[in-house]
Amino acid sequence: MAVSAEALRELHRIHCQLTDLRERLERGPRQIQARQLNVAKLTTAQSAAHETVQKTRMAADQKQLELKSSEGRIEDWKTKLNSCNSNKEYQTLLEQIAAAEMAGSVLADEILEALERIDQLEVAASLADKLLASGQEELEKCRRAVAQEAEVAGRDIERLEIDLATAESGLPADFQGDYRRVIRSKGADGMAEVERQVCQGCGQQITLNMQNNLMLEKLVFCASCGCLLYLSERIES
Repeated sequence: MAVSAEALRELHRIHCQLTDLRERLERGPRQIQARQLNVAKLTTAQSAAHETVQKTRMAADQKQLELKSSEGRIEDWKTKLNSCNSNKEYQTLLEQIAAAEMAGSVLADEILEALERIDQLEVAASLADKLLASGQEELEKCRRAVAQEAEVAGRDIERLEIDLATAESGLPADFQGDYRRVIRSKGADGMAEVERQVCQGCGQQITLNMQNNLMLEKLVFCASCGCLLYLSERIES
């Protein structure tokens, strides 16, 4: 069985191009999935940021209601000071007012801190909104790019598959079995050129006898990696 290095070289070129195109098609959905996962994470982060703002604001509102209620009680106690029947009752009211005013002062400080915290949280929530919008935009761009690349790659694959069928039809019948076996097992990696008596698939040197058989266009497999070998174009020329 004899087949030219040029024919094998062309077959290998087509197989490599097909492998590259198919890998690009497979990468597309993975790229989309990665961005979908990112959007999901950003959505969770955004929801958490807004929920924290809401909870903090509700807590601040509750404290303001408590402060307002305390201030109302203080005013009532101050009004009652004028109608006390005894010094003890008067003193008790003063102590209640003082304690309530002190508690109210602490509560007012807590409210102020909560309002400042809300401002900070709203900035964080706004950033989360922007990050999510950016992530969603990136996802849509990726989807469009992948769809466009898939369309182009699909046409190229169809063309190359026709070229491959044409190239394979020219192989000698007694050669095709070994050729298809190695391609079925390793794909494009099942073929390798030989340059300076070295298999470019594994880097191992071939024997002089193997080199001579290649020159005679005989079927030769690398003893190390099992690749179907062909001579480099530089050697052949």
